[in-house]
Amino acid sequence: MSLLTMKFGGTSVGSPEAIRSVARIVKRELDAGSRVIVVVSAMSGVTDTLLGAARLAAKGNRWGYLSSAEELRDRHIEAINRLLPPNGVRQKAAQETGALIDDFVQVCQAVSILGELTPRILDTVVSFGERLSSRLVAAALREHGITAQAFDAAELLITDDQHQQANPLWDETQRRVDQRLLPAVDRGVTPVITGFLGATRDGHYTTLGRGGSDFSGAIFAAATNSDELIIWTDVDGVMTTDPRIDKRARVLPYVSYQEVGELAFYGAKVLHPKTVQPILDRQIPMRVRNTFNPDHPGTLIGPHAEPSATVIKAVTSIRRVSMLTVSGRGMLGVPGIAGRAFLATASAGANILMISQSSSEQSFCFTVPEEAAEAVKQKVEAELQAEIARQNVDGVAIMREVVVITVVGGGMRGTPGVAGRVFTVMGDHGINVLAIAQGSSECSISFVVDEANLERAVVALHDLALEAVPA
Repeated sequence: MSLLTMKFGGTSVGSPEAIRSVARIVKRELDAGSRVIVVVSAMSGVTDTLLGAARLAAKGNRWGYLSSAEELRDRHIEAINRLLPPNGVRQKAAQETGALIDDFVQVCQAVSILGELTPRILDTVVSFGERLSSRLVAAALREHGITAQAFDAAELLITDDQHQQANPLWDETQRRVDQRLLPAVDRGVTPVITGFLGATRDGHYTTLGRGGSDFSGAIFAAATNSDELIIWTDVDGVMTTDPRIDKRARVLPYVSYQEVGELAFYGAKVLHPKTVQPILDRQIPMRVRNTFNPDHPGTLIGPHAEPSATVIKAVTSIRRVSMLTVSGRGMLGVPGIAGRAFLATASAGANILMISQSSSEQSFCFTVPEEAAEAVKQKVEAELQAEIARQNVDGVAIMREVVVITVVGGGMRGTPGVAGRVFTVMGDHGINVLAIAQGSSECSISFVVDEANLERAVVALHDLALEAVPA
């Protein structure tokens, strides 16, 4: 009997109609003889409402956070009333929902008194979204004749105390899963687990970073040694590019773990970048499917790259990026400057998206999210102030309004001429490339262009990917 872990995103549980689709999908797999573990996000929009209410509370706006709490109460109670008939089950679900909303109001009252929002309090605040949706979905599954039970991931997924970006403690999480989750599955229970959440050893809520419900799904798939992880979302699968940029985008029937990892990191919205990590070692296949089109097979993600006729499988992009350049003739042969610059960037709390260095060692550049650029510049210049004073380093220049474009394809390794084709296309369309990087994995090529050229560049490169994907 196969074991499937299914993660449903915010739009997949965003309305009573969507939740009914979830129930039908789960029941179909159970009727086919599989066991199912369900991981759910908060209803779409709920996390933003929770955060907004907490910020109002920090400003002392009592009416504001109470109004938001009542909005959440009404939305979830309405869903309960539409999903469940008027009986004791509906009444119990409504009482549980009301109790959670009341708890949320108490947290907001505490925030209002303190006048501040710490990362630990923020994690507690956003936890209410998944806690509400897991109980709602479990009740809806039971209404469809499924023996379902809501599980709080805080009792299963143990993390460090890096609030808002917590890292799982794998051994302790595995013990909890073995002790509490798997016995329930063996009894025929279909667990409905809160995604996105974990807890420290002493029981304080943590979150895995925005979009971390995908990561949660992979963690539970790995810990239960599931036969497959299915990410249910609102698109048919992993696309050849963003359909908002090019309407010709098509679903890729198969990509490798490595390819989807590159796509996720470089801007594809289908998956959280960390999703593939927990399932890699266990070689658990993953599939991306559409809750609202459940008959579409979606995209299968597995361990081995399958070559395509054009090598390039997909094109993706990251907006809202700035490029920082560190340059100076006195840098030649001086060890450690790049390392110190990157450590300074880390101390500014910024992720480096791409790095490029000239062979002369007289300059290197890297890209960071736009909102972090100024803070990174200040940190790097402070770190290199002695070299700047000696005029070995000229300083740090920021180029704004740029984007990182990435072409992805596992078959690039050992295939000559791929980069040539990419940059010939850019030249043919009059697009200037500002910086280039290719990882040693040879799975992707990334480069920076002006934001004004984003759409033209993606559409032009997408032509190469479309040659190999059936219409």
